[in-house]
Order: sequence, then structure tokens, then C-alpha cells
Amino acid sequence: MPIQRLSVVVTRRLPEAVETRLTELFDVELRDPDTKMSREELVAAMARADVLVPTITDQIDAGLIAQAGGKLKLIANYGAGVDHIDVATARQRGILVSNTPGVVTEDTADMVMALIMAVTRRIPEGLATMQAGRWEGWAPTAFLGHRMAGKRLGILGMGRIGMAVARRAKAFGCQVHYHNRRRHRPEVEEELEATYWESLDQMLARMDIVSVNCPHTPSTFHLLNARRLKLMKPTAVVVNTSRGEVIDENALTRALRAGELAGAGLDVYEHGTEINPRLREVPNVVLLPHMGSATLEGRIEMGEKVIINIKTFADGHRPPDQVVPGML
Repeated sequence: MPIQRLSVVVTRRLPEAVETRLTELFDVELRDPDTKMSREELVAAMARADVLVPTITDQIDAGLIAQAGGKLKLIANYGAGVDHIDVATARQRGILVSNTPGVVTEDTADMVMALIMAVTRRIPEGLATMQAGRWEGWAPTAFLGHRMAGKRLGILGMGRIGMAVARRAKAFGCQVHYHNRRRHRPEVEEELEATYWESLDQMLARMDIVSVNCPHTPSTFHLLNARRLKLMKPTAVVVNTSRGEVIDENALTRALRAGELAGAGLDVYEHGTEINPRLREVPNVVLLPHMGSATLEGRIEMGEKVIINIKTFADGHRPPDQVVPGML
């Protein structure tokens, strides 16, 4: 008798190559059209699937998991972050959770540098002028920004992505500084030419650019609050490609509008798609729609990790990228 294949429900459309491979290996239900599942749809999907493949847009909390029934055995998240999944409750119900770590490192680090350049060199302003047909020719004082070389970059969170940012910034001639839960080994600091600051407050007060690259946890919520933003130089720039909740968005908006900061580049927001409307009005801010990991190569690699996690689970083993509560 043929071995029964796992039933897999995918909550959003994935790159074609990933969907094709999933279909070859499992009994897959793909999402069509590509819209976010409602809570009711998620409950139904979790009741009929052996494996659920959600994304960051799916909030899988304790109440949802309680309605999953007994069939669901694995939540194979398409993405590295699992803030949207109650991993502890899933574990209590005997449901494993896996993710796709390490895939978005280089892509996100590229976007950090793109945002820094966009803000410091006023690229969106120049683009808007050209598209509106308002350019009247070169002038010595037009669109003056700042050079990267020699600037102090403070990296808040020196994990995989933070280290990748440091390598890029070093190539641009920046002085690399960082604040992290744990200090890196001397050889790592030497390689990156990075200076460690135990005090976040002291680091912030001395930086020209601050890049947020730490996860959202209870201890990092509003880590950059109104008090800490006031510590920064009025010529400083803030870039966030990590989690919107790390910055108090209202406080950041007030600081930018008051001229207490020179600019900001944001790819993530405290309340998801509900962005502070006053933030949109600030001319020295570059806002992107969560594009940090949006490369075709990265999305396919994420899918490959999801497939490996499911396949390993189907073969009777724990997924290689299993998420364990307390180790996030």
C-alpha cells in the first residue's frame, strides 16, 4: 500500500518553484487568491492539516491553537521570526514549530545600507523632483546630504544581520559600534573593527547613524523610547529593518517633526500597516513596505527550509529548525 502523504495547508502564495516542490512531496492545499486568511479560515485550516505553513501575517495565538483539534502536528513557519506564533502553547498541545533562520541575513543587511544611503543622501527627494519634472539643473547647494565615510554607526543587536551590516558599513568607511545582550569575542570585534558599548544610552549619544537589528521581546519593546531618542544628536539618523515595536513610533515622529533627529529609514512599524499618519508627512523619512527580505533568491531559500523541515518531520525526525520556547 502507498504511504499516505502529509496534508499541508499553505496560508499565502509562495514562489512558484516552492509551491511546485511542495506539491510533488505532499498533499498540499495552496492559497488562491493570495489574501490573508481570516481567523475562521485559520481555525478550519488547522483542523484539517497535518502541517500548517503560515507567514508573519498569520496571528496564531493560544486561543487559535486551542481550536486546532488533534490532527495538526507541525507549524512550519515560512520566515525566521515567530513573534506571531504562541510557541509555548503549541508545545503544550504537542504541536512542533519550525522556522527558517539565517535566510534573510544578507538581504536585510543590504536593505539597511540602502535605507541609510537613501536618508543620508536624500535620494527619495531627488527622485520625486525628477519624476515631477521640477529639476532645473545642477546647483552647488542642491540636495546636500552627508558622506558615509567616517560616520559612527551604532548597531543595536549584533546577531547575524547586525554582523552582516557591520561588514558592509566597514567597507563604506564607517566606524562600527554595537550594543548587544552579550559582548562578542575579541576576534569577532577585531574582524569587524567593532567597538562594544555596555551602555546603550552612552552609545546612542555618540552615534551618527543607529541601525535597529534586534528582535522584539518584552525587554526590547520601546527600547528606543522618547528618553533615549532625546539622547541622540540632532544630526543623527535612525534605521529600522527589524521589528517596529522596538521604537516608540509616536516619540520618533515627534522627534523628527521637532528637528531633534535628522532623519529615519523604516521598513517595519509598531502597529503593522497602521502607520502614524503624521510620520508620513515628515520629509526626511523614508518609508518602505516591509521589503527587507524581499528577494526572489531569499524567498526560494525560505521555501526550501520549510520543505526540509516538513520532510524531516514526515520521516519521523524533529525538524532541523525546530523552535523551542525560551530559546528564541
